[in-house]
Amino acid sequence: MKNDLIRFDWAMKRLLRNKADHIVLEGFLSELMQEDITIDSILESEGNQETASDKFNRVDILVKNQKGEYVIIEVQNQLEYNYFQRMLYGTSKVLTEYISVGEPYHHVKKIYSVNIVYFDLGQGADYIYHGKTNFKGIHQNDGLELSGKQKVFLGEDKTPSDLFPEYYIIKVNQFDDIARNTLDEWIYYFKNNEIKDNFKAKGLEQAKEILKVDKMSKSEQVSYKKHIVNLMEEASRERTLEMEAILKEREIGEKKGKEIGKEEGKKEQAIETAKNLIQMGLSLEQVVKATGLSILEVEKLK
Repeated sequence: MKNDLIRFDWAMKRLLRNKADHIVLEGFLSELMQEDITIDSILESEGNQETASDKFNRVDILVKNQKGEYVIIEVQNQLEYNYFQRMLYGTSKVLTEYISVGEPYHHVKKIYSVNIVYFDLGQGADYIYHGKTNFKGIHQNDGLELSGKQKVFLGEDKTPSDLFPEYYIIKVNQFDDIARNTLDEWIYYFKNNEIKDNFKAKGLEQAKEILKVDKMSKSEQVSYKKHIVNLMEEASRERTLEMEAILKEREIGEKKGKEIGKEEGKKEQAIETAKNLIQMGLSLEQVVKATGLSILEVEKLK
């Protein structure tokens, strides 16, 4: 039987910021990053504040984990062509907001950007992508590592890529609804608002209880239903604009085709006329003047 569960973006905005409910976000992040994640706190930053232009299309949350690292979780519902730049801006903004002026650089913390998008971002066949910064030698093709002294200073198990932001992209609509592992179980929920009874992923059992629609107050349910309607209307508007663009492009193509056809028809008629005039014995100059063809074109017809 299908659960009647709240969408993840609405849950992040209204519910999962409560400390008692952190277990849900912790479960998702643990499955994504393949390690046990504990949330120390939910933060607010200038970079992750919702603006009027975002409306219902975007929601994000900034998490600080037990290691002092920052995790931005963002849900984007509608197509945004500059989304990659938004991801970059988000990590840069958090980096500058959470280090004080004059503070040593070794206090800079790791940042993860987790992006759950409901459109086909970029071009790729997969539905989960993970991006890291790696340094490769141009001549030797070797990987750049930390020196011995840097490892003493930063940690024996560290690499340069561990210091730079990491990015995760989950393209929900590209998921084929087949849960092959526990992370897929989370993505199945993102896409279908359903958690199956046999799902075992961390946090999903708690999510199944916390995120029930009927647990919301009547006023919250009204707001939530309005949110869903807004998403549907926005998706319909985007689809309409897309179809209008396609039809306009087709109309322009057909118009050009007709114009090309007319020009080709005129050219064919001029060639036929020129052939007849040549047979009548008119001079080259007379045929050119009568048909508008070039001298070379007329000469080829002789």
